Amino acid sequence: MLFKKKGLFTVKDAMKVIEIASREDPREIIIMCEAIDEDAKRRLWDYARGVELMADLTGEDRSVKIEILEGYVSDKVKGVEL
Repeated sequence: MLFKKKGLFTVKDAMKVIEIASREDPREIIIMCEAIDEDAKRRLWDYARGVELMADLTGEDRSVKIEILEGYVSDKVKGVEL
């Protein structure tokens, strides 16, 4: 899943992404933003680690890869606008 945000990506945006991702169950989350807050990065990585821990407890083989593209937000790429 690709999420786009012009401007600063904050913890509030990270919580929206986590809420959407928990319903959709993606294998990869890509964040495209001009800048990102350190707390937002930590929140996203904590979510990915939490998914892995829960999968280990239940015996599933599940993980989420988080990729953050910082600096430029393309209008040509389709994704969820925040």
